[in-house]
Amino acid sequence: MNRRLSLAVERFPTRGSFTISRSSVTAVDLVVATLERDGARGRGECRPYARYGETPASVLDEIEALRAVVEGGMTRAELQRALRPGAARNALDCALWDLEAKQSGRAVWQLAGLTRPGPVVTAFTLSLDSADAMAAAAAANRDRPLLKLKLAGPEDLARVAAVHSAAPAATLIVDANEGWTLASFRAIAPRLQELGVALVEQPLPAAEDAALAGQSWPLPLCADESSHDRASLAALVGRYAYVNVKLDKTGGLTEALAMVAEARRLGFGIMVGCMVASSLAMAPALLLAQGADYVDLDGPLLLAHDRPEGLRYDGSTIDPPSAELWG
Repeated sequence: MNRRLSLAVERFPTRGSFTISRSSVTAVDLVVATLERDGARGRGECRPYARYGETPASVLDEIEALRAVVEGGMTRAELQRALRPGAARNALDCALWDLEAKQSGRAVWQLAGLTRPGPVVTAFTLSLDSADAMAAAAAANRDRPLLKLKLAGPEDLARVAAVHSAAPAATLIVDANEGWTLASFRAIAPRLQELGVALVEQPLPAAEDAALAGQSWPLPLCADESSHDRASLAALVGRYAYVNVKLDKTGGLTEALAMVAEARRLGFGIMVGCMVASSLAMAPALLLAQGADYVDLDGPLLLAHDRPEGLRYDGSTIDPPSAELWG
């Protein structure tokens, strides 16, 4: 029998309001693609993201346009050519990997020629807020080894100082989500290292990346909104030291694996990141996270509730997924 494709949009409330430089949400809408054949079921989840011109409706339309060929046996390689990098391709690509694993009785890490995944330590993200509120959130998570701060505004240095004081043992990542100007970044950068910051993520709008070239910064920079797939990497050389690899940007695990290999070849460090989403979206990214320099797969911790079969988080340590969840 042919595959059967089903699609669903599922809403997950967040733990309070989650705010970054350009938006604030109290719930996220996730698209889940499910492929079934001969009693086996494979799933993939994506988070349509407005920054990249995506909505749940647009993602559903992209997938529906391929329904006949997907149900007729489209391969992962064919999918890479049929859809652009983005959320829709991610959901289908991860569903195809999961279905093959379920049908073959072999885990995705085996199918991909990887080593068996082990636990990894993730960053924990503090939503953009007042310095006092971020300090309180840091104090509540002071035992976590790695905290990521969402920033963008004139009070950013006070926010970082407050978090560092509240969680002095934690290593900090700061993420401006394109929210700074070159002048504001130059003003704040020298102080960040003194306050426990190890990495600065996407300080400027992606369209202004050229301003970073040839500059000497006190801290390494990581590209996020500027970093999508292998094709985006060449332009980042000399501007960033790290790239943030997210499945919703690469369009799935297939391209993400290739992107990590190419990024390493070009000399980039690797962060494996996520959108705010459930454990079903994190599970494939855990394969990428093995050996990554930084892991930021805390999406389920930012939700009011996760899937019942979700990942096990022991503090900031994530165990590999069960077969029931994915892979």
